[in-house]
Amino acid sequence: MAFSIILTEKGGPTQRLDFDAEEITVGRVDENDICLPKGNISKKHTRIVVKDGKIIVLDLKSTNGTYVNGKKLAGPQLIQPSDNVYIGDFILNVEPPDLGAAAHVDAGEDRAAGRAATGEDVPAYTGEEATHRAGRPAPPANEDAKPTPAPGQLRISRVAVTTPSPRPPISQPAPRTPARGGNLAAADRGRTLSLVHDRLIEAMDLRRLDLDALGSGELREKTEATLRQIVGKMDAAGVLDALLDRDELVSDVLNEALGLGPLEIYLADDTVSEIMVNAPSEVYVERAGRLERAQKGFSSPRAVLGAIERIVAPLGRHVDESSPFVDARLPDGSRVNAIIPPLALKGPALTIRKFKRDLFTAGDLVERGTMTGGMAGFLETCVKARRNVVVSGGTGSGKTTLLNVLSGYIPEGERIVTIEDAAELQLAQEHWVQLESRPPNIEGKGAVTIRDLVRNALRMRPDRIVVGECRGGEALDMLQAMNTGHDGSLTTLHSNSPRDALARLETLVLMSGMQLPARAIREQVASAVNLVVQQQRYADGTRRISAISEVCGIEGEAIAVQDLFLFTQEGFDAEGRVVGRFAPTGVVPAFYEELQRRGVAVDMDAFQDG
Repeated sequence: MAFSIILTEKGGPTQRLDFDAEEITVGRVDENDICLPKGNISKKHTRIVVKDGKIIVLDLKSTNGTYVNGKKLAGPQLIQPSDNVYIGDFILNVEPPDLGAAAHVDAGEDRAAGRAATGEDVPAYTGEEATHRAGRPAPPANEDAKPTPAPGQLRISRVAVTTPSPRPPISQPAPRTPARGGNLAAADRGRTLSLVHDRLIEAMDLRRLDLDALGSGELREKTEATLRQIVGKMDAAGVLDALLDRDELVSDVLNEALGLGPLEIYLADDTVSEIMVNAPSEVYVERAGRLERAQKGFSSPRAVLGAIERIVAPLGRHVDESSPFVDARLPDGSRVNAIIPPLALKGPALTIRKFKRDLFTAGDLVERGTMTGGMAGFLETCVKARRNVVVSGGTGSGKTTLLNVLSGYIPEGERIVTIEDAAELQLAQEHWVQLESRPPNIEGKGAVTIRDLVRNALRMRPDRIVVGECRGGEALDMLQAMNTGHDGSLTTLHSNSPRDALARLETLVLMSGMQLPARAIREQVASAVNLVVQQQRYADGTRRISAISEVCGIEGEAIAVQDLFLFTQEGFDAEGRVVGRFAPTGVVPAFYEELQRRGVAVDMDAFQDG
C-alpha cells in the first residue's frame, strides 16, 4: 500500500480509501481513481502524488479549483498529512504508509486536529466498516455486500457510517423520519434539493449555458421537463421521502438553477422589504421593520454563489477571490451586496434591499408616522427655497426613501443630476440625469468613483446635485458645489445625530487628501450645509425623523446648530410599539424671514406646539 485518502463529504459521511499506486486522480468521470459525481467537480479535477515520503497535490485546470487549507492552488504544492484538501463539496486528507496504522488506532483525534478550521463534527470510522482497498475487496459484512470496483473505476458512494446527520444513499430510500407539522425536516429537504440539483447539472450542463438565455421560456420549459424526469426516476426508485411535495421540489430546484433560488418567493412578496442570506440554510427577511427566519434556504454554498453570479454577471461585474465582495442591483432596482469566502466564513452571504415599486410620497410618510404634516410642509419649503440638506441616519433607517421624497419637491424646470453607487432614486421630473459609479474590472482598472462623478457633474450645468451617500473624499467636492452656485443640493450620510453628521463631514473632507486646517473645513461645512434631517429606526422597526436641525454658522471653534423639530419617545404600548410625539422647539429658522420679505407664503404655525 502506497498511501491512504481520508475522504469526507461536507455534511456527509467519511470513508478511508487505500491505494497501491504512487499517483491517483480525482474527478467527476469514471476514468479517475476517485470518481466524485458532483456538478462542482471537473471531469479531471486533481492529481495527488505520494513518493519518497512526500505528498504533492496538483490542480488539473479544474473549473472551480483545488484548495489547501482554504487557499487556491496555483501550481504543484507540497502538503502535510494534517492539511485539508478541498475539492468541491469534499475534504481530503492524505496519509503516507507510516501513518496508516496510527490512523486506525486513533483516527478520531487525527481528523479532529486536521479539521479544526472547518468546525465540522467528523464521525469516527473503523476498519471493515469504512475501509476500501482499491483492487482488494474487503471481506463483506453480509451476503448483500457489494464488491469493490476494479482499480481505475472506483466510485465514491455515500456509504452509511456513524454520523449525526448522514446524507442518505443515493441508490436507496432516504430514512423516513417524521417531522413536526407533517413536513420534511429542513436538513433532509436540503440534502434532497442538493442531490436533485446535482443530477440536473449532470443532465444539462447549466454552467455553460448562455447567460443571456436565462429566464427565456424555452430554457425554463426544457429545464423543467428534465427536472420532472429526474424526480420521477428518483421517486420510482424510492429515493424521495413520502412527505416531500414533488411539485414544490421541482419548482425549488428550477428557481435555484435558473433564478435566485428560495429568494424568488420573497422578491415577489410585497410585504418583504429586505432579504438576508447569512449562510445557505440561514435566510432571514424583514417585514414591517422586524426580522424573521425564512422557511426555505439554499441547498449548498454553490447554489448561493450561483445566484450571486446571475445577479452581477449581466452588470459586467464579478466576484471571486481577488474581488470577494460586490455591490449591484436587480433589474427592478433592488440593491444587492454580496460577499464570499474566504471573507465570509459561513459561506457566500447576500443582502438584498428591495426596491419599492410604488414610491413613497410625503403623505405616505405622514400616514406612517415618519413625520407630521407640518414637518413635511417645512421640508418642502426648504427644498423649493434651495436650502442645502443633509439626511443623516443609521443603516436601514430610511435615508434613501426620505431623500427620494425630498428630491420630488425640486421644481420641474430645473436640471437634476443624481449620483449613486447603486442607482435607487426614482424621480418624476423629466430633466433628470442619472449617474452610477463603477467598480474596477478584473484587472483592477476602470473604476469610476462617486468623487469622479461629482466633479464631472459640475461640468453638466446642473441646477441641483443629489448624491445618494457621501462616504469619502467626495464630501469636499459636494461642499464646494454647495458653496459655488449649486444651492439646493441634497445628500445622505451615516451618523447618529445632526451634530455628529457635521463632525463626520469634517472627517470625510480629510479623506479627500487635501491638507486643510480644521478651522477651514469647519467653516466650509457651516457655510455649505443649511439643514440636517436626522432619520432613526426604533426598536419596534418603525422609522421616524427624530430631529430637524438648522446650521447657524460658527461660534468660537464649533459649528452652531439649533433644533427646529424633535421626536421624543415616551415608552411602549401593550403591543411593544414605540410611543412618542413630534414637537417643534419654537425656534423659527433665519431664512424664513428672508422668504417673507420676498413675498413667499410660509406656514408659521408649524413652529408652534399644539
